[in-house]
Amino acid sequence: MSGRGRRAASATATRRGLEPRHFTPLAGFVLPTVAIGYGIVIPRSCIAGLNELTLGFATTVVGACLTYWAGLRLVAREGEKHDGEA
Repeated sequence: MSGRGRRAASATATRRGLEPRHFTPLAGFVLPTVAIGYGIVIPRSCIAGLNELTLGFATTVVGACLTYWAGLRLVAREGEKHDGEA
């Protein structure tokens, strides 16, 4: 197999490894967190409005998303290396 063919096969394996279904648990965390946080809790609290605390909350949710995505990529990459091994 040529170098170009290997790259294409590797890219296909990576794309096949991270499917939208893998992000379902993340959506199950993010959607209720944002809806409850910004829809119920924050508007009724003393931190209502756009300020450092609400931006910090958003940053925490974004950080959780990035961490989850990085973990998925790591697992997908490890799966490629050890594919077929017992």
